[in-house]
Amino acid sequence: MLKPKPRIAITMGDPAGVGPEVCLHLMARKDVREFCEPIIYGDLAVLDAVAEKTGLPNVDLKGVRNFEAIRLNEFEPGTVNSFTGNAGYTYVREAIEAALEGEIEGVATAPLNKEALHAAGIRFPGHTEIFAAKTGTDRFCMLQYSSIISCSFVTTHCGYIEVPTLMTIERIEEVIDLTREAFLRIRKKEPKMVVLGLNPHSGEHGLFGCKEEEEKIIPAMEICREKGCDLEGPLPPDTAFLKWRLETTDCFICMYHDQGHIPVKALAFDMAVNTTLGLPFPRTSVDHGTALDIAWQGKANPSSLFEAVKLNAKLANREL
Repeated sequence: MLKPKPRIAITMGDPAGVGPEVCLHLMARKDVREFCEPIIYGDLAVLDAVAEKTGLPNVDLKGVRNFEAIRLNEFEPGTVNSFTGNAGYTYVREAIEAALEGEIEGVATAPLNKEALHAAGIRFPGHTEIFAAKTGTDRFCMLQYSSIISCSFVTTHCGYIEVPTLMTIERIEEVIDLTREAFLRIRKKEPKMVVLGLNPHSGEHGLFGCKEEEEKIIPAMEICREKGCDLEGPLPPDTAFLKWRLETTDCFICMYHDQGHIPVKALAFDMAVNTTLGLPFPRTSVDHGTALDIAWQGKANPSSLFEAVKLNAKLANREL
């Protein structure tokens, strides 16, 4: 007997950004329905307006949960304001509640604008923190996934000066564990993980930095190796992403945001998927922002959203 296809909520993102048009692109693809039942959590009036302006095919009414969270006269495409921030947050909040209640099996998100969120009085740094707070999840991390390169992160949305303090043995161990669990589900085998150092040359045996490698990273790696993790490192970040190493590594464990985001976006910008590990349901996202400069112009590439929905279905433990 065939398993039912997972129901995936696709949040529309900031109405003023490229989220609505990449959602329209996605829903026009017949192959999406081969592995899931996609449902847009957004505003029908916005989708109608974007379809009319760009010439993209509109979405079937049955494929949208319409929240009427924003009126067309309350914002301008390509601009930041509190109304779009509140609307984008509404779609995410409603999708999380639906997932917790079992109405859907996973959530894939189009981009939010952090400035718009803050203008609306919503003080979360981004999607990851919203999902963790709304699900009561303390053990979570960000994974940037693609077939070319994947990176998970010990720290994300914080200033560089905060990174060494946030890097604890327990946190590094947690990220390695969550990454291992995810790749066992995605690739059905023990993943090969490379752990990056924090400092130039991975500290050069204590010459650079405050011995973060010796006192935090290496002890965490030793604990995880005892659990059976296949780990290499800590490696200097400037040589970790060489071509031959990319071909033999499932995932890189990065200490801070740009350490992994720069190579991911350089090598797999249109294919990478942002994933929050540790939640009670799969959450994936595009690996790009709201792109206000090209919003509502039909120029946005929908590939990342397609890959996000596809990975979401796989993490929901369905066969593709």
